[in-house]
Amino acid sequence: MVFFATLAFIEYLATATAGVESVTLGWDKLNHVVAFAVLYVLISFSFKKLGTVYRVLLLFAFGLQIEIVQSFLPPREFSSFDAVADMVGIVIGMAIYPFAARWLKSF
Repeated sequence: MVFFATLAFIEYLATATAGVESVTLGWDKLNHVVAFAVLYVLISFSFKKLGTVYRVLLLFAFGLQIEIVQSFLPPREFSSFDAVADMVGIVIGMAIYPFAARWLKSF
């Protein structure tokens, strides 16, 4: 449930045409990295039986979908650098997940 809520929130932020400029970490690519690292950790907790390759492919497809939608929105545009930042976030999420899983098991 948290995964899908986060997915919907990120979709909203990525496709809103006005009013979300204040939601930023200071550098657009950092927003992508953090969002996709969080998404990777959440998808890993939510769908434990889903293999790593499928998690990566699904999140990359989600990021690509966002870029395609943005290409049709007047103030937005398609950015391959954003897609790269998404992948960096996914890789960071892959590195964080084992630590997060161990931390949660300690409770």
